[in-house]
Amino acid sequence: MIGVLGGMGTQAGLDFCTKLAKLNRGKLDQKYPIFLLYNKSNIPDRKTNLKRYKYVLKSLVEGCKFLEKNNCKFISIPCNTAHHWIYDIKKKIKIPILNMPSLVFKAAKKSCKNKTKIGLLATEATIKTKIYNKYFDKDFDLLIPPKNLQINSVNKSIKLVKMGRTREAEKSLKLSINYLLKKKCQKIILGCTELPIAIFAFKSFKKAKLSKTFLDPNLILAKASMKKYR
Repeated sequence: MIGVLGGMGTQAGLDFCTKLAKLNRGKLDQKYPIFLLYNKSNIPDRKTNLKRYKYVLKSLVEGCKFLEKNNCKFISIPCNTAHHWIYDIKKKIKIPILNMPSLVFKAAKKSCKNKTKIGLLATEATIKTKIYNKYFDKDFDLLIPPKNLQINSVNKSIKLVKMGRTREAEKSLKLSINYLLKKKCQKIILGCTELPIAIFAFKSFKKAKLSKTFLDPNLILAKASMKKYR
């Protein structure tokens, strides 16, 4: 059974589970994966609690232990920022936890040459903690939007998705996407799990899977989860 630690945010966790299901679309009910979603929406806000590291860690560990106790074989966490704590979570959990940024890096290595420019759209906390830089800086040129676009485009888009205003979120995010494309980025990481919702909510799953521009961490994590599940 796949353990899913969600609630960061709730829409992102549901998007991940939907992708688990869609990857198996057309099969018998019994062929779909067995998974347990723990929508632990009371995990402290990661962005505003970076300095209270152990406070957030305690809640994340509690969530993972719940999944562990309920017979999950491994855990997927559909939240990029939460991976700032992943190595300390792993020390306290006996079952494996898939590493989303590492999986995204491996996907980029398959489709991009070394020193390719890759854009990163993410929360300020993900950028500040260099969750993706740890993997990408050696092989790629990782670019982020300037501060004004981060605030008025990316942050705004994330907030709009959480509010359920997805079309407005997509419109807002396009400002940052266009900036990164003008900077010759060959790929753009949707490094907050709300952002794939903004981009793909009104597109077919096939188009999302075949996107040549975007690296969707939620979809990449869902594929890796299915591979491990099998």
